[in-house]
Amino acid sequence: MNEKIIQLSSNSLNEQYCFDKIAKQASGAVMYQSGKAVLIAAVAVDPKPKSEDFLPLTVQYVEKNYAAGKIPGGFIKREAKPGDFETLTSRIIDRSLRPLFPKGFYYSVVITVMVVSSDSEVDMQVAALHAASAALFVSDLPVTQSVAAVRIAKIEGSIVVNPTLSELATSTLDLYVVGSGDDLLMIEMRALASEKIDDIEINVMNPMMPETPIILEHQECNELSELELIDVIALAGKAIQKATKEYTEAFLPFVREVLPFELEDEKIDPDVYGFIADNFKDEVNAAIMSMAKSERSTAFSQVKREVISAWEAKGEMSDSSLIKRVLSEYKKSIVREMILKKKIRADGRSLDEVRPISIETGILPSVHGSCLFTRGETQVLATVTLGDAKDAQFFDLITSKKSQTENFMVHYNFPGFSVGEAKPMGFPGRRELGHGNLAKRALEPSIDLQFDGTIRLVAEVLESNGSSSMATVCGGALALRSAEVETIKLVAGVAMGLVSEGEEYAVLTDIMGLEDHDGDMDFKVTGSREGFTALQMDIKLGGIDLKVLKDALTQATKAKNQILDIMEKADEKIEPSEALPSTEFFTIHPSKIVDIIGKAGATIREIIEKFEVSIDLDRDKGGVKLTGEDREKVNAAKEHIQNIADAPVKKQTIYELGKVYHGKVKKIVDFGLFVEMPDGFDALLHISKVSRERVNNLKERYGEGDEIDVVVMEQKGSKVGLATPEYLN
Repeated sequence: MNEKIIQLSSNSLNEQYCFDKIAKQASGAVMYQSGKAVLIAAVAVDPKPKSEDFLPLTVQYVEKNYAAGKIPGGFIKREAKPGDFETLTSRIIDRSLRPLFPKGFYYSVVITVMVVSSDSEVDMQVAALHAASAALFVSDLPVTQSVAAVRIAKIEGSIVVNPTLSELATSTLDLYVVGSGDDLLMIEMRALASEKIDDIEINVMNPMMPETPIILEHQECNELSELELIDVIALAGKAIQKATKEYTEAFLPFVREVLPFELEDEKIDPDVYGFIADNFKDEVNAAIMSMAKSERSTAFSQVKREVISAWEAKGEMSDSSLIKRVLSEYKKSIVREMILKKKIRADGRSLDEVRPISIETGILPSVHGSCLFTRGETQVLATVTLGDAKDAQFFDLITSKKSQTENFMVHYNFPGFSVGEAKPMGFPGRRELGHGNLAKRALEPSIDLQFDGTIRLVAEVLESNGSSSMATVCGGALALRSAEVETIKLVAGVAMGLVSEGEEYAVLTDIMGLEDHDGDMDFKVTGSREGFTALQMDIKLGGIDLKVLKDALTQATKAKNQILDIMEKADEKIEPSEALPSTEFFTIHPSKIVDIIGKAGATIREIIEKFEVSIDLDRDKGGVKLTGEDREKVNAAKEHIQNIADAPVKKQTIYELGKVYHGKVKKIVDFGLFVEMPDGFDALLHISKVSRERVNNLKERYGEGDEIDVVVMEQKGSKVGLATPEYLN
């Protein structure tokens, strides 16, 4: 083999890249290793271009169970449906690499990344992106840039670049930045909630860290301010700049000769473009106004038909796909010119204006918590359902031997009717999983860490014209309050956009579908009044300057606070749902837990059946959690338990051996009778001490509540042995 191995150590990572060893028939491939983790990345391209005017890029990140020494669970013993982590990692790779392709490249590309050996300390999202980037860079595709990913953590107040997974588990910040050279291409950030005890922060929200059942002093969301966020992103940018320079120099000798791909930009006919500009300017403007009201525009389709008809009337040969592409380019230029030159948007808003917002809470009577959040023509119905700890979602990570649990779930659904499309609902795709994950990251830091149950938040998108994921955050925050979930702060979200030409740029607040499609950036920002809890940025340009990013964050902060003003007013009017299960948390002395349980669990079963509640007990701390559908019964159960716990400890009676006592049959079991003595103490009359003759069925002789004479035969502490006078005679 003529394999070539490169050892690199950029960004505190020890990486090994092996080229020309595996998958030689692919357009590009690499075997990547970091620690014990080994990944195979391969790129394949279809030599025939697609007719659609977009890049049909597919990224598959696949974790093989054998990589962690596991056999797949379940009936079918092979990898099947990808897990959420695999899907989200595939999205991250896609969003990071898509901007590297040249404009007009419309060939189907599939990038596959397989984890064939795992390491519990290696960040797989960083490793997978670096492997995919290396395979793409050395391939025969026209991609001339390499990218680098940097994970930033904040551990005990100190910034750590590319932490190990065990270090990340103690962090209060998770910032993932991807870039190439000086340009930032993609950013994901989430704050990790923590609690404090004696001024030492302890993170208990990171799913990689085992649950820590301790009651601490107070909770912090750990939001980042604008300045803090800019500083850590700048630090990540410096690390990316250094790493991509090293990658480019190291990989350049292994780059294959680029195949002769034809770029679609070259097919933009200037004659058709001029014809549209001269004859259909007013029609295009009217169509743009229609698209500002909906993602589904029949007006634009009508303009296309009119252009084709007029073009053919001139005696020219018409190409429907060409005219559609040229018309789309002309429409895009009009939209961008309006924003950059006239400082107005298609729907008439100013650049920093949020669309009108309306909020209704508690609109579903049989649901634990609900909120209908409408912003412009984007509408989300958010619902919250509460459950016990046993309702948590179990999942596996290839970097962990143990199964993980997810106690806060956010499920985002996007039916076709929300944008006027006639298509049936199906299983959630990558977009749905990604939007749900973003909303979860935004809201999770605000949830009281002492909540020990399970929360499922579902967002049904009923109407969409941009920023439905941010509507999910806003509606979800209020649905949590509607379900009486303890959240320490309200969290809002807003989507920001960007239009730039050379040195000139404009930042857009609360973008709609048209601006998302024709703009240069999709920047989703969430947080409380104190700062940002999560963000997600995708750039369609070659990158973004930190100055532009700072302006976007400043403008986003203003919009976020405006939205929070409206949300806080809605929060004040929330009425608890009648369907909401009643839950009571209280503590008793730990020594009394045994009294609540009773002999063989008899007392606790009696409470559960009588008051129709579920009971969770903490033996060590004396914690009691009661949950039930009827609030009055829950309160009655609490009072009953407290009465048991408050009852004075009975002093053990010293019985006189051989003396006859008058008692009452309390319970009949196979091996004897439990007899309540005159002082209330329960003593055992064994079946062998009932009669000299063999007794097979005690229930034929006695019934519960019968009065009975018994003789005390022995007493050892709390153990009292009885016999009947009949047995002694």
